Amino acid sequence: MRAARRTVVSAVVSAACLTAVTGCTQKSAADDDAAIKVTAADAKCTTSTKSIPAGQVTLNIENTGSKATEVEILFPDDRIVSEKENIGPGTKYTLTAEVKAGSYEIACRPGMKGLGVRQKLTVTGGSVAKRDPRLDKAVAAYREYAQEQADATIPLVQKFADAVKAGDLEAAKAAFAPSRVGWERTEPVAESFGDIDPKTDTRADGLEKGQKWTGWHALEKALWQDKKIGADQKTLADELVNDLKDWQKRVGKAEITPTSMANGAKELLDEVGKNKVTGEEDRYSHTDLSDFQANVDGAQKAYELLKPVAQTKDKALTTELDKQFTALDTLLATYHDAKTSDGFVSYDKVTKDQRKELSDAVNALAEPLSKLAAAVVK
Repeated sequence: MRAARRTVVSAVVSAACLTAVTGCTQKSAADDDAAIKVTAADAKCTTSTKSIPAGQVTLNIENTGSKATEVEILFPDDRIVSEKENIGPGTKYTLTAEVKAGSYEIACRPGMKGLGVRQKLTVTGGSVAKRDPRLDKAVAAYREYAQEQADATIPLVQKFADAVKAGDLEAAKAAFAPSRVGWERTEPVAESFGDIDPKTDTRADGLEKGQKWTGWHALEKALWQDKKIGADQKTLADELVNDLKDWQKRVGKAEITPTSMANGAKELLDEVGKNKVTGEEDRYSHTDLSDFQANVDGAQKAYELLKPVAQTKDKALTTELDKQFTALDTLLATYHDAKTSDGFVSYDKVTKDQRKELSDAVNALAEPLSKLAAAVVK
């Protein structure tokens, strides 16, 4: 789940083309003169240049404001080329992408809400270097995986919606968490479109001013807290199915590259650390561990597909990632419960110390995972 963002098409000059996207790689490039320096404040976003040659672009970001911010490189139609969320006040971060000639925007979103403050970026001439053919194979396999997850989600969410429309409270509760698994495994792909996530996966505290609350979590509150299903909830159920069918159709058009896979995996771990471990994501149903496992599954799938290349370039990194994925999977297995509809214990039964243990395991994996993108493009 991410904060809501705008859904309209940006009025930029012409369509641009992207061949290889990277996400946020924590490499040391703060003093790179070729990088675009981005200063994100509470009410403005400044960039050191408005034009660059095609190829790799690096953003050296500094948040000088008082709020956490998000910085994005955007296509003219508002799809996300690359992004970094939750850049805290006083924090610096490096964001990289490979772009071909065309028009883009760099957006800073103080508080991670609203349209953001935007600066135009023109990319001129040049070409992107060829990559290891094994990476093309990894991209193709991941694209197939993302589509499979979307396809598998539709019947599950339809089952959930049918239970809501039948007024069957207990059946709807049982179908809730399973309907989210495919989405949570591939959430970075869904988020890249910009307009689907706010309609399907926004929590009450993530709503923009005037935004109607729709999607899974609005229904979650009705089922667990309000304990009622009315006409509004039945309408929301139909809307959720329609929005997810839209996502299913668009997955094949998503921009997926080796580095977007690697950094998407890191974003999934960040999502776990920010929303799942804290219990904020599924605060009414307490099915957070199901989402937690799905995020880890998706991150691990991306890693496994990229591992053959990463292993030849940084054996120590892949050894550490294997170790930390195994440790986190083993820890999550201790919370399995075959008696529940989602296969996990209710998260409100997980103690403070246990949550700390889970958080430590996530952080231990997230640190080396942040280096994966750099490893595959060495």
